[in-house]
Amino acid sequence: MASFSETGHAKNSANFNVLIQFATGYGATYNPSNNNLKIPQLNTLYTLSQSRLSDVISKNTSFNNAVNDRVIEFAIIKELATRLINAFEATDATKEKIKDAKVFNRKIQGKRVTPFSSTPPDPNTPAPNTISSSQQSYDQQIQHFGGLVSVLQSEPSYIPNENDLKLITIIAKQASLITKNNAVATAYVSVNNSRVARNKTYYIENTGLVDIALEVKKYIKSAFGASSPEYAQVKGILFKTIKT
Repeated sequence: MASFSETGHAKNSANFNVLIQFATGYGATYNPSNNNLKIPQLNTLYTLSQSRLSDVISKNTSFNNAVNDRVIEFAIIKELATRLINAFEATDATKEKIKDAKVFNRKIQGKRVTPFSSTPPDPNTPAPNTISSSQQSYDQQIQHFGGLVSVLQSEPSYIPNENDLKLITIIAKQASLITKNNAVATAYVSVNNSRVARNKTYYIENTGLVDIALEVKKYIKSAFGASSPEYAQVKGILFKTIKT
């Protein structure tokens, strides 16, 4: 479900369109001297506001997809690490190497990463304002798994027959973990940059959608009068500045 703030941006845009329709309906009597309040400029701003909203939705969906892909990719890490330790103990590795491997496995088992869910995230769920804690947890899992792989690589007798335990497979798995994790970071930056662009379009002082809308209402009040039916049509159209 979309957050209140995401809904609020859309409501501002929808209300702006209603305001434009009323102003357009006044014909030639709607004739502000401020170029930003003229009908063509209002329509351009409305079109841009819609584009900004759509871009945030698209980027937000990409972020949620990346998060879901990462959850799936990391889902088997703990089980895989345990199997790798068991396979490693069956080699000619020294007690010291086995101990080193177990240290990394304990770290992998002890780190709390977002559990896998079979239900994909709602594409309308807003990306969080920060992912630092979650990102660090995944970063650490990658680091610990890489440490375990490194220990296994150092042991000549580690040559398992199981394909998913072979060095070539777990090295590829390590690379995939990094790729999926980086994809989340990239998507997070993208959606937040998109939000910044949207917020500038809507809320920047003087030229943002909300300030322009308020100026249009003021102009209609001054041109037609505070008690005019024209102003009565638009005075109740609400616009709110939303900071998220």
